[in-house]
Amino acid sequence: MMAHAVYSGAAGATRTPRSIEHEAFATATRRLNAALSAPGDFPALAAALHDNHRLWTLIAADVAEPANGLPPDLRARLYYLADFARHHTSRVLAGEADARALVEINMAIMRGLRGAEDAG
Repeated sequence: MMAHAVYSGAAGATRTPRSIEHEAFATATRRLNAALSAPGDFPALAAALHDNHRLWTLIAADVAEPANGLPPDLRARLYYLADFARHHTSRVLAGEADARALVEINMAIMRGLRGAEDAG
C-alpha cells in the first residue's frame, strides 16, 4: 500500500518540456499580476519585471541557437517578443509604460504552450 502511494505520485509528476515552459511563464505572470495588484510597491514590481526579463532572455538565447528545433519563423517571432519584452520592461521601470502588456504576451505564450501540449 505504501509503495503504491509513493510510486503513483512519481508517475503523475512526469513533466514535458512544454509543461515546464508553461509553468515558468505562469510563475512569471503570477508575480507580475501580484505586483500590479499592489500599486506603489515598486520593489515588488521591479523584482517581478527582473524575473520576467530573465525568462525572456533565456527564451531569446534558446531560439538563437542553431540547434533549436523550432521552425525558423517561430524562432524569429519569439526572438522579437523577447526583444519587445526587454524594451518594454525598461519603459515600465522608467514609469513610461504599463506592465500589463507583458502579462498579455505571457498569457498568449501560455495558451500556445497549452495548445501544443494538448495537440501532442
